[in-house]
Amino acid sequence: MTYILSAAKLQTYYRCPLSYYFRYERRVPGAAFFSSAALGTSLHQALAHIYQDWHYNDAIPHLDWVEQCWGQQLNGLTPAQVTQGRAILQRYYTSFIQSESAMRRPVAVEGRIQGTLQVENLEFVLSGRYDRLDYLDEGLELIDYKSSKDSDLTLPDEIDLQIGLYYLALEQRYQRDLKRLSVIYLRSSEKISYEVTNEHRQRVEAMIADLAVQLRYDHKWVPFPGGQCDRCAYARYCPAMQADPEPIPDEAKPEAGLQLVLSL
Repeated sequence: MTYILSAAKLQTYYRCPLSYYFRYERRVPGAAFFSSAALGTSLHQALAHIYQDWHYNDAIPHLDWVEQCWGQQLNGLTPAQVTQGRAILQRYYTSFIQSESAMRRPVAVEGRIQGTLQVENLEFVLSGRYDRLDYLDEGLELIDYKSSKDSDLTLPDEIDLQIGLYYLALEQRYQRDLKRLSVIYLRSSEKISYEVTNEHRQRVEAMIADLAVQLRYDHKWVPFPGGQCDRCAYARYCPAMQADPEPIPDEAKPEAGLQLVLSL
């Protein structure tokens, strides 16, 4: 049996197994609380262009290169978004490119990672995406860009799960350890880095083992009430939130046995 598991799915399971069940096992339609804005998409694409297509014959590109890359990502943006995006990239250039002695060529940009883990006779395919991957002297640094106006809602424990999953997958792909995960908040030019240890790997392996037991044997999917319930798309179906919860809608995916293959 093969189950595709992403960091987002593992984080959902950590927050609430029942929410995981509604979203991934039954694929119950729910309101989307987060979406990728056009400005954010254009910023990510421009940054990928800046790092991927620079010739690296000079230590640092001029700001004109950043302007050129941004100019190729303007489709679908309003004039205000074009101006805002240009200002964000100019601040990024000052903070993270101009301030360095040389712009380091990344291992890859806008990439996918994939690894495997065998638990309870199930093969989990560990899948994820990253914005940029850099070599460090002692390993790898994964860089994630955040363009949202809102403060980051990811809890430290959930960051740890993301780190652990990427640790396992990158180790298999590059035969190098993930040493650091860095988040760059594009609107504020703030960079927060998390140093990676073997404890991250051990924690995510334990969480996947717990999920494997749930899939194989328990099927209990116990709800974990908490602060996340206020923005849960499935609150109407949850016995922890409703004295008389609504039935799962007919268009949801039927209950499945071990033949079920989870998808991203």
